[in-house]
Amino acid sequence: MIPGDLKYTKSHEWARIEGDTAVVGITDFAQEQLGDITFVDLPALGAGLTEGAELGSIESVKAASDLYSPVTGEVSAVNEALASEPELVNREPYGRGWLVKVKLAAAPENLLSAGDYEAVAASDH
Repeated sequence: MIPGDLKYTKSHEWARIEGDTAVVGITDFAQEQLGDITFVDLPALGAGLTEGAELGSIESVKAASDLYSPVTGEVSAVNEALASEPELVNREPYGRGWLVKVKLAAAPENLLSAGDYEAVAASDH
């Protein structure tokens, strides 16, 4: 399940570009690899993010992993529901399990199409 309307990173994050804002999350492949997610550490509202740099971390029963920003800009919203329901990332990685919204400072340059990401996910299996 790789939605065609999103852009992806090689580190398994996705971005949905909506005008000058990007909604960011992790892919279905990533949440599947992590297993049951128990905690998500996200940046504060107003924090600056740089494309490719760390934006937070995610913990599961299997491992803890860093999260990387697919875009450059300022955090305009944080998914507060994840504080009490981190499992939303498992259940709805492309929906209610989104992580942050970012007001874009520049157009993202290195994101992958759904087809290109599919090849990355297949090689990481």
